[in-house]
Amino acid sequence: MWWLGAVWGVAAVCLIIAAVMFGGGSGASGPAPTKTFASGERVTVPIDPADKPAVYIASDTAVNYSCEISGGPGPAKLAKTAGVPKVTEGGTVWQQFLVINAPARGDYQLTCTHQEQATVRYGIGRDASSSDGGTTTPLLIGGAGLLAAIIGTVVVLAGRSASRKRLAVGG
Repeated sequence: MWWLGAVWGVAAVCLIIAAVMFGGGSGASGPAPTKTFASGERVTVPIDPADKPAVYIASDTAVNYSCEISGGPGPAKLAKTAGVPKVTEGGTVWQQFLVINAPARGDYQLTCTHQEQATVRYGIGRDASSSDGGTTTPLLIGGAGLLAAIIGTVVVLAGRSASRKRLAVGG
């Protein structure tokens, strides 16, 4: 039965590692926005394509947005993203909605607007799906730990059952 404790211990360690990796993205190097701005405000942001920059929005309601980027050493483009998890920083929930595809490092001007009457903040951070291993790595580590624990439990319990049946038949 000590095997059950061992496999579930491994699962617990994997889940702790996954939680630390997933929760560790709240620092300056994580995906959360490091520079925020209001609707209609034109901000100059230093963009490095290696940092995989992204645009985030914090709003309690859905809004129709329009964002434009200009400047820098070459024309940058904004591309929509989908399926990226939300990032919470300081009690604010940020949703990534654009990635910035810049050709080279430089200072770019970014403006985002919306028409609805809503409190909206925009921010620039790192792409949540690619920073610090993204969200896939912690999910895989946690899932692998749980899978190992479940398989280990089934193997141990099936082995005990077979052993009991052999003992019962043998004598």
